[in-house]
Amino acid sequence: MTTISPFLYPGPVAVTDNLAVLHLKRDLQVPVVLRSSDDKNEGYSEGKVTNTRFGSFPHSTLIGVPWGSQVRASAVDTGSRGRKSKKPISATIQGQKRKRDTNLTEEVEIDHNKNEEPSTLTAAVTASTGFAHLLPPTPETWTTSLPHRTQVVYTPDYSYIIQRLRVRPGSVVIEAGSGSGSFTHAAARAVFNGFSDIATQTPDQASQTKSRKGIGKVWSFEFHEQRVEKLKEEIRDHGLDGLVEITHRDVCTDGFSVIKDGVQTVQAEAIFLDLPAPWVALKHLTRDSRASIAGPPKHEHLGMISTNAENPPDSSPSNIGAINGELSNTSTSPHIPPDSTIAPKSITRTTSSPLSPLSPIRICTFSPCIEQVQSTIRALRSLSYTSIETVEIAAKRIEVRRERVGLIEEGQRGVNASPASVDEAMGRLREIETRTRAFHKGDEPVPGADGAVNDAEESAQAGEATSETKLRTSKQYRLAAMEAFQASRKLYKEGRLVHRPEPELKTHTSYLTFAILPREWTAEDEANAQAKWGAGGEGEEGSSGKGMSRRKEKKARKAAEAERKGLLGDVEIKA
Repeated sequence: MTTISPFLYPGPVAVTDNLAVLHLKRDLQVPVVLRSSDDKNEGYSEGKVTNTRFGSFPHSTLIGVPWGSQVRASAVDTGSRGRKSKKPISATIQGQKRKRDTNLTEEVEIDHNKNEEPSTLTAAVTASTGFAHLLPPTPETWTTSLPHRTQVVYTPDYSYIIQRLRVRPGSVVIEAGSGSGSFTHAAARAVFNGFSDIATQTPDQASQTKSRKGIGKVWSFEFHEQRVEKLKEEIRDHGLDGLVEITHRDVCTDGFSVIKDGVQTVQAEAIFLDLPAPWVALKHLTRDSRASIAGPPKHEHLGMISTNAENPPDSSPSNIGAINGELSNTSTSPHIPPDSTIAPKSITRTTSSPLSPLSPIRICTFSPCIEQVQSTIRALRSLSYTSIETVEIAAKRIEVRRERVGLIEEGQRGVNASPASVDEAMGRLREIETRTRAFHKGDEPVPGADGAVNDAEESAQAGEATSETKLRTSKQYRLAAMEAFQASRKLYKEGRLVHRPEPELKTHTSYLTFAILPREWTAEDEANAQAKWGAGGEGEEGSSGKGMSRRKEKKARKAAEAERKGLLGDVEIKA
């Protein structure tokens, strides 16, 4: 039985062989696969250990801990003394002095035993400093901690994209340009529609599951083979292989169709394109199940250009639009208006469209340059997409915290140790003045009652009193007293609750272009709609017949009923 993904349901505590995230600070998170034993034999006596800049964390201190807990770092010897020897046996033998063969055999056995995993692990000892918070894996935490293979789609962008595309449980999503898998994980969580079909599925139920409605799916396409293999491994390790299917393909050339047993398995309702030239791939995202526009492979990624061999494309001003994605007005595609600027294209027969025929299709393209946006919009308009809109997301974090102000906060981190009131400021000035007088008094001889200088004993007593005064007014004494007072304070309740935005806005990521392809409406659909909702011929007495709205029909029936009762005639006579 397939293990339930921790991205979908992490459970109450961290468990072995599952992914967890060590939250060190706001912009620093470390993904960790928890292991009960040291699978790589790194030689730590505590077992598997994750080392960070804030300390070392043995996995034995993380497994079984509730999510969100603060975990203290452990005192782990990360040097050579804390590890077992990793040298191969041959190297160990070469470094030893020559001995008899019998002794050499014993040494080989001893060195071999040192490399074995110990039967019992040493208990971790809590360190004096360093801690981390243990968080469950989510698309948000994974985005900030994943290994970057490409530029990723961050949380502010993909959360808005999923909302605009109306992705919900049971939806089918196409993603082109998987990259590092940030959007892939977010889309998989959005389309997830229950555990029954991915966690308890048997081979006998596979064909039935595919034909059922409401089973969410993410079809992800990537042209880079190494990234595809790495992403497949991550999806499998994260338990999302039942929701996500990764395909190695250049969608600009080969399209989005996935044919299995002669049947089109992709019926997408939402599309996300993170491509260098998304306008080139749009030709495969039409409702025409008989044909799709296809251009020459040589110039395909430069735009939709003319295929006429007698007039090859050039860089003249008259042909700049064709290179940028404009086509001439001689196209025969049913999706291209006759008066558009789209060039003629060859027609390639396809099996079926990867789009759902029963719902409108919402699409989003992710492009960093405005020139890419312009070419994409021209292609969307030519392919009958509507409601085209370009959006730029500018995210700014707002930090919410308690602000503590006062001299009592001196020596604490993250506080304002300035006087909180005039009384505190005056008290500190008196303290400084007292300390200054005590300092200067200690350097002068203490006179007696008769004006003579005291003897040595009296001077010593006066010196001790002066030293005590200096001690009580010193900064060290004041900080020690404040530290002792901290234990009785409830710092989480003190101070003012304030919120502050980031001083600077994050830099530009990309432009998001949204569009909608309406549902294809045939004559048969129109006839069915008229039969179900239209007035359709003569109705009740007083009805005006075909084309009348329900509100008007109701008013007409009331008027007819009033006329039959003679009320309408009485009103006219009185008037």
